[in-house]
Order: sequence, then structure tokens, then C-alpha cells
Amino acid sequence: MKFRDQVVLITGASSGIGAALARELAREGAKLVLLARRRERLDALSAELAAAGTQVLVRAGDVTQRADLDAAVAAASAHFGRLDMAIANAGFGVVGSVEKLGVEDFRRQFDTNVFGVIETIKAALPELRKTHGRVVLMGSVAGYVSLPNSSPYSMSKFAVRALAEALEQELEPHGVAVTLVSPGFIASEIRQVDNRGVHHPQAKERLPAWLVMPAEVAAKKIVRAAYRRRREAIITAHGKLFVWVQRFAPWLFRLAARRGARGRSEPKRSRE
Repeated sequence: MKFRDQVVLITGASSGIGAALARELAREGAKLVLLARRRERLDALSAELAAAGTQVLVRAGDVTQRADLDAAVAAASAHFGRLDMAIANAGFGVVGSVEKLGVEDFRRQFDTNVFGVIETIKAALPELRKTHGRVVLMGSVAGYVSLPNSSPYSMSKFAVRALAEALEQELEPHGVAVTLVSPGFIASEIRQVDNRGVHHPQAKERLPAWLVMPAEVAAKKIVRAAYRRRREAIITAHGKLFVWVQRFAPWLFRLAARRGARGRSEPKRSRE
């Protein structure tokens, strides 16, 4: 058990990658502090994990509210006596063209995906320095590749990648490891959540099944990377391919984006 008796805080733990990480870390012997907005989801997950013998604390809260994060860290310290890892997983995606989106859409995106991550780090760091622990930041392949109609999300993940690079150097002298996780397409509810963060369970998955990695598989890879204190883990084969192309042949993405945008904007012409 890689994380036997270690205490782990996971934000955005009510579904998707966050819930899968909770289950995987439970199998690895961790004690868990789970934070998310949907208390009923957290209670169900907690009951499932507790039935298997995992010690779990649940806190309903929002990463945009520092008091909620401070309360979760304080609960971990009071109940378990320590905090060994914080996983800043909470996030969602705003989509649309720059022309049609408002500044508030971008601000809402950054409040959760960037400032929520920073607040998670700042809340957890005093305890993590005591244990020479770990920080895991949930980035994305979108932090390398920005495509039309995805600028808010990509901007936020570019920012998280920059944060991870700086933070890793700042915390290394203190024995705290920083791991940036950059997933490709993972099975989650993110594509069912609208620009205001509201979940629409009836929304259908638009990606082909073969392109989407199960959250449980992704969680195993993320936990392994965190255990090994890796600087970054790019999850999914297509994610690794996208990052490689962006680094060494970025013109391919620009060509594909131009063709896609042209195909959407040009009306079909009737034959004369």
C-alpha cells in the first residue's frame, strides 16, 4: 500500500477523476478528506469507502471560498493529526468563441481553475511542509494546446502549468513534491457542465468511446505518479501525442484549427 496511513485532501471529489482518485487512494491505504459542493455525492462515496474500511472525512465546500478550504485542512489536522498530500482537482470548462463570451465567463473560469488551485495550495501548504508531503495539481493537455472555442479553459490550464513549474522549484528545498497532471480525454462529467458550472446529466458524451480513458485507469496512473513524486504525468496516449505535436510540429494544430473554423463558418453553396 503506497499511501498507508497517509492523509490526503482531494477537492472536486464528488465525481469523475476526483471520486476515482478517492477510491484508488483508499485501496492504497490512505485516509481521506473529501471536499466538493455536492454533499449528497460525497456522503454516498464516503459510505462506500467506509464500508471497505477507509477512514474518511467529508466537507461540503467550494474551492473559490478560502474558508471552506481552511476548514477542510483544519479538520484533517484535528482528526488525523497531519496532512500528507493535497490534490487540487476541482475544475470545469468554459467554452465558446472569444467574441461571444463575456469577461465574466473568463473570470468565472479562472476563479475555480486557477485561483481555486492557488487557494488550495495556500490552505494546505503549512501542514504539507511539516510532513514533507505532496501537492498534485490537475492541469490538462489543454494547458499545451489551445483550440478554437476553448480559450478560457486552455488559458486556465496554461496558468496551472506555469504555477506548477514555479511552485516545484520553490518547494523543493522544503521537501514538498509538486506533480502536475495533464490528462487528455477522461470519463467525467466535465462535458456535461455548462459555462456557469451547472451539471446537466442528460447531456450526451460527444466523444467516441475509444478516445475516452476510464477515470479508474487514469486514477491509477495519477496515484503512481504522485507516489513517485514525478514533476508531470501526461495521461492518455492521445494526450502524449498532442503534447508532442505541439512541441515539435505546432503547425499541424494550426492547420487543423483553421480548416475546422473555415468549415464551420462557410455556408454550403448550392450547385448552379
